Amino acid sequence: MKKNVLLVFAISLSLFMSCNGSEKFEIKKGKVGHLTPKTSIKDLKQIFKNDSIVPNLSEGALGDNYFQDDDEYLIYEKGGKHLLTVVPKEQLDSTSTIKSVQIFDDRYKTESGLNLTSTFAEINLHNNINKIESTFSSATLFIDDLNATISIDKEELGLKAFSNQKVTKDQIPDLAKMKSFTIWFN
Repeated sequence: MKKNVLLVFAISLSLFMSCNGSEKFEIKKGKVGHLTPKTSIKDLKQIFKNDSIVPNLSEGALGDNYFQDDDEYLIYEKGGKHLLTVVPKEQLDSTSTIKSVQIFDDRYKTESGLNLTSTFAEINLHNNINKIESTFSSATLFIDDLNATISIDKEELGLKAFSNQKVTKDQIPDLAKMKSFTIWFN
């Protein structure tokens, strides 16, 4: 009887730990790992206590870096791997909540398996692409069910960079890879 209780406890504990570990890399609408729209910048120290946080501050209206609009908090694993870049809604304010999170580690993924290494075919199969906008160097896919944007380099599309040509879903090859993956918390 005592062995059975210990066995059930051990199984329950391992399930809890594995679920908790997978939650660290889970992406949902309004959630990236343990980050949510209610997370403040000062909470990052506790959430990523075993990782490194590198602040890249814009200096706001007081600074002379006119090309950097937003503060950024780059999150690195202890081994040096770039995990995320977090941008706050308000600059130079540790109590600010999060505006966006850019994903840099392919362990972060959605329930359907969408991650940084996903191809356009995988993106299109499991997500509703609501809009596509062209920039000079990439096509940006808007996915409302995740409140996410995914950029694909125009070279992946067979188009010349620095062209302003409109891009449609039909023009994007199935094997095109994403250039960036950002979740928005607004």
